[in-house]
Amino acid sequence: MEIERYSEVVQEAEALVRRVMGAWDSSHDAFHAFRVRALALSLGSEEDLSPYALQIVELAALLHDIDDHKYAARDSNEHETAEQLLVRCDLPVCMTDSITSIIRNMGFKDEISGLSNPEQLSKEFKVVQDADRLDAIGAIGIARCFTFGGSRGHPIHDPNVPPRINLTKDEYVKQGGKTTSLNHFYEKLLKLKDLMKTEAGRRYAEGRHKFIQDFLVRFHREWEGNL
Repeated sequence: MEIERYSEVVQEAEALVRRVMGAWDSSHDAFHAFRVRALALSLGSEEDLSPYALQIVELAALLHDIDDHKYAARDSNEHETAEQLLVRCDLPVCMTDSITSIIRNMGFKDEISGLSNPEQLSKEFKVVQDADRLDAIGAIGIARCFTFGGSRGHPIHDPNVPPRINLTKDEYVKQGGKTTSLNHFYEKLLKLKDLMKTEAGRRYAEGRHKFIQDFLVRFHREWEGNL
């Protein structure tokens, strides 16, 4: 796509992200989308994606959470979906299809249900998904986890509420029953390192994963009242 036209579409996407996600809690706010965009473009460059592929990556990264099921039911006003924006901006059909396919299939819920086949995934998909997962681990990931849990009224930790280790897709989506913010580390975050799909993603996940492991050791020590 022509650079000038593409820049206009990016600006439209950024405006939608600010308008919609700016009203959400800061675990999934506009800054999250912008961080994922930056991570995805960096990973894409390291994976030698073409300029056209990087355009797909940028727009998919920006819009990947606009239609997030966790917030859809809480939004008081309907907003433009990712696909509606892309169609309104008159993107080529093949580009729109690629972007919406990435957004539709990148969730953790699909992977734990066995619906995701890594061998059939595009490089653009792998890059965007890895970028989103990198933002879910490390220092930022820890902050986001407790922010989201607090927004839903989850306690930080309760030793009497164990994590649900083998969640099905329905159980993960519904998030029924009592849970805690700390359980989310064991139910999802500690699994993400081994689910990275690009070489660059796997490399950067190592340090962020180690940060979470060290944090959890310290957390449990302090929870028990140890100095």
